[in-house]
Amino acid sequence: MIEQYVLDLHEVDETRGAVVGGKGAQLGGLSRIEGIRVPGGFCVTTDAFRRIMAQPPSIEDLLDQLSRVTPEDRERIRTLSARIRRTIEEVAVPGDLAAAVTRALARLGEGDRAGYAVRSSATAEDLPTASFAGQQDTYLNVVGPTAVLQHVSRCWASLFTERAVTYRQRNGIDHRTVRMAVVVQRMVLPEAAGVLFTADPVTGNRRVATVDAGFGLGEALVSGLVNPDVFTVRHGQVVARAIADKRRAVHALPAGGTRESAIDPQRRRQPALTDAQVLRLVELGRRIEAHFGRPQDIEWCLVGDGFQIVQSRPITTLFPIPETGDQENHVYLSVGHQQMMTDAMRPLGLSMWQLTAMAPMHEAGGRLFVDATRRLASPASRAGLLDLVGRGDPLTRDALETLLDRDDFVPSLPDPDPGSPQAGGAPAPIETDPAIVAGLIERSRASIAALEREIRTKSGPALFDFLLEAFEEHKRVLGDPLNIRAIMAGMEATWWLNSTLQEWLGEKNAADTLTLSAPDNITSQMGLALLDVADVIRPHPEVVAFLRSVQGGGVQGGGVQGGGVQDRDFLDELAKLAGGAEARDALEAYLDRYGMRCVGEIDITRPRWRERPSTLVPVILDNVRNFEPGAAERRFEQGLRKARQKEQEVLSRLRALPDGDRKADQAKRMIDRVRTFIGYREYPKYGIISRYFVYKQALLAQAGRLVQAGRLAEPEDIFYLTFQELHDLVRRSDQVDDQLVRQRKEAFRSYRALTPPRVLTSDGEAVNGGYRRDDVPAGALVGLPVSAGTVEGRARVVLDLEQADLEAGDILVTTFTDPSWSPLFVAIAGLVTEVGGLMTHGAVIAREYGLPAVVGVEQATRLIRDGQRIRVHGTDGYVELLP
Repeated sequence: MIEQYVLDLHEVDETRGAVVGGKGAQLGGLSRIEGIRVPGGFCVTTDAFRRIMAQPPSIEDLLDQLSRVTPEDRERIRTLSARIRRTIEEVAVPGDLAAAVTRALARLGEGDRAGYAVRSSATAEDLPTASFAGQQDTYLNVVGPTAVLQHVSRCWASLFTERAVTYRQRNGIDHRTVRMAVVVQRMVLPEAAGVLFTADPVTGNRRVATVDAGFGLGEALVSGLVNPDVFTVRHGQVVARAIADKRRAVHALPAGGTRESAIDPQRRRQPALTDAQVLRLVELGRRIEAHFGRPQDIEWCLVGDGFQIVQSRPITTLFPIPETGDQENHVYLSVGHQQMMTDAMRPLGLSMWQLTAMAPMHEAGGRLFVDATRRLASPASRAGLLDLVGRGDPLTRDALETLLDRDDFVPSLPDPDPGSPQAGGAPAPIETDPAIVAGLIERSRASIAALEREIRTKSGPALFDFLLEAFEEHKRVLGDPLNIRAIMAGMEATWWLNSTLQEWLGEKNAADTLTLSAPDNITSQMGLALLDVADVIRPHPEVVAFLRSVQGGGVQGGGVQGGGVQDRDFLDELAKLAGGAEARDALEAYLDRYGMRCVGEIDITRPRWRERPSTLVPVILDNVRNFEPGAAERRFEQGLRKARQKEQEVLSRLRALPDGDRKADQAKRMIDRVRTFIGYREYPKYGIISRYFVYKQALLAQAGRLVQAGRLAEPEDIFYLTFQELHDLVRRSDQVDDQLVRQRKEAFRSYRALTPPRVLTSDGEAVNGGYRRDDVPAGALVGLPVSAGTVEGRARVVLDLEQADLEAGDILVTTFTDPSWSPLFVAIAGLVTEVGGLMTHGAVIAREYGLPAVVGVEQATRLIRDGQRIRVHGTDGYVELLP
C-alpha cells in the first residue's frame, strides 16, 4: 500500500499523466522509445500530493479565495499564492511516504552523496494543448535523502507559484483539478546541453529543426545566462549555424547545488556540438516526434559521445496543418482574414460553413483555409489570384509572392487550353439598373421566407435531410451569376474610379467620398437604425437607468446572479418601466431585422443579438449619450450631400482637362454604377447570416429534444459536434459521446490562444507577408488605406463589443470588424484594425460613414495603448503614435 506513492519511470508511460503528471508521463514514454536514453529515476505520485493537501485545514479556504480572484489582480494573486506555498512547505512529510522515497533512492544505487534532479510534474503540464513550460520548479544536483524530501515539498508548493496560478486562470483551468507529482532522476553532468525543436518554433515549418546548444548544464541557456549556438537542420543537412560567444556555464558542485563559472576564452567561440552530433540529435528528435505524434520541444544533455533526454514536451504554439492525406506541397489561404473573423470556431460552426461555402475548405486550428495551390501553379490563374488578393490585402499577396520566389515549393502547371471550360471568360456585362439590386434583394427575402416556413414542421432525421437540401438552395442563391456580377460591378467601379481619377486628377481614393450614403447598404442601415432606437430611449430616465444597470452586469446570459435579470427576460423587464414599452417595441423591431447578427457571425454557434439582446446595451447607451435626436437621418443626408458635391467637383475638374467631356462622361457612368451596386456588396452576407439563424434555431430545438430524451447533457453540446456527427447521432438514436465533447471543448480552448496566419503551407510554415514601404514616418504603424482622410484622437482598444465605451471623436482600434461592429461606427472618428482589406465589411462601412480607416495593421491592439492619442492617415495607410 505504501508503494503507491512512488513509481519507477519504467513503470509509467504517457497514459499515466493523472498519476505522475505531464513531465513524468512524458519521461516514462521517452524511456520506452528504442535508442532514447533517459536518466534513471522515479515519480512521487499525485496520491502523495493529495495526502499532503488534505492535512492543513486552511488550504480549502485559501483555494476558495484564489478562485474568486481575476488574472489581472496581480497583487492579490501574489499574496494568496505565497500563503498557499508556505502552508504546503510547512506540512511534514509523513513517515511512510518519506520511507518510500528513501527506498526508491536506494534502488537507484548511487549512495547517499549522489546528486539528483528533483522536478515538478503537474497534471496540467506538458499537455498537447498547453505545455505550462517554466510554470513550476526544478532543482538540480540535490544531494542526500533529506534534501531530496525537502525539495519534493518545494515542488508540491510550486504548483502555486504566481506565474502558474495566473497561467491556469487565463486558460480557464480550475486550481483544484490540478495535481502535482514530482520526478526524481539521477543527476546528469553533461559536457554540453540545450534544447531541440523538431519544428521551427518561429515559422512553424515542420521540415526544419533547430538546436540550441551551450557548454555545461542547460540551466545556463534556460535562465538566459548565455546566448546559445543555434543550428538549423533541413532535409538531413545543417543549413545554418550561428556560433555564440559563450562566456559562462553552469556546473554541478560536489556537495550539491550548482555554480556559474567562466569559460576559457579559447573555447568560447568553439561550437558546443559538431555538425555530426547535431544531425544525430535531430534524428533522435524525429524518433521522439514520431512516438508522440506531434512536434516536440526536447531538452537534451551530451554525456561522453551520447545524448540523454531529460524532457520532451509538445510545442503548443504551432498552428496546426490541414490534413490532406498526401505528401504534396500545398498553399492555404485563411478564410477568416477574408471574412473578418479570425477567432477559433467550434466544430458545428466549421462544418456548417464548409457545407454552405462556394469552395472546398480545410479545417486546422479551429479555422478554415482554402487550398490555392493549383491556382498558383498555373501562370494565368496565378496572375489573376495575385491581382485579386493584392487589391484586398497586400500582406497576403506579399506572403504568396514570398512562397513563389522559392522555386522548389509551388509546382508549375501549364495554363488551361483556351477552349476548355475551366479557362472560362469574362462574365456577361450587367446594366447599371437599380431594379437589378431590388430584384436580387427580393429574391433573397423570398428564399429565406420559404426556408422559415418549411423548416417549422421538420424534426429528427427529416430535419437533417431538409437542411442538406436547404444548403444547396443556399449555395444556389449565392452562386447566382447575376448576384456575383452585381457584387463585382460595385467593386470594379470602385477600383476604376480610384485608379483613373488618381491618374487624371492626382486624387487618391476619390471613390470613398463618392460612395457616401449609397443606397441598399444593409450594414450601414443597421448602424443608423440603432441611432433611431436610442432616440426612442433617450427621453425616458428609468429606461436609461435600467440599461446602465444592465451594462454594469445586471443581466445574465443563462441565469441570475446578484438579483440580475436573465437575458431572455431582458425585454419583458424593460417593458415594465415608464417608457419601457416604447423602448421594447423599438428594440424588438430592430431585432426583427438585425437580431440574427453578432460578432463572429460566420460561426453558427456564436450567440446572436436576438438570443442575447443585452449585447447591444453599451452601444445604445453610447448613442444616447453622444447624439442628439434625429442623428441617423441627418447623418445619411449629410453623406448624400457630400457625395453629390464630390461628384460635381470631380466632373467639373474633368471637363476642364483636354478631352474633358469624354473623361467626364466616363466618370459619370462609373459614379452612377458604383452608387447603384456598392451598397449591395453587403447584402449577400446579410442573407447568409439570416439563413444561419434559421438553421441554428432548428438545430437547437432538436438539441432540446435530445436533452429531454437523456441523450445529451446540454443543448450547446451540439456545438462541439460536426453537422454530420449530429446527423448520425439523431439518425441512429445514439447517446452523445461525452468524452468526445470534453476533448473538443479542450481543443477549442487551446485553439483560441493561436493566431491564424494569412498564408499557411503544408510544411506548417506560417507566412504573413510585409508591406515593404519606405514612405512612412519613423515609428509609424503601416497598414492598408481603405477610407480616405486624416483624423487625430483618443485610441480606444476594444476587443469585445460588449465592453465598448466610446465618446464622440474616439478612434476604434480592434482586431477585426465584421458587420456586427457597424453600430459602433456611427460614434467614432476613425478606425484601425489588425485584419482587413479594401473590400471587406469594415472598410466598406468606414467609407460609407466617411471615417478615415487603416486596416491590416499588424499587432495594432498590442502596439497602441488604450487611451493613447494617435493620428490615422486613411489616405496614405499609416498610423502615428502621438506623445
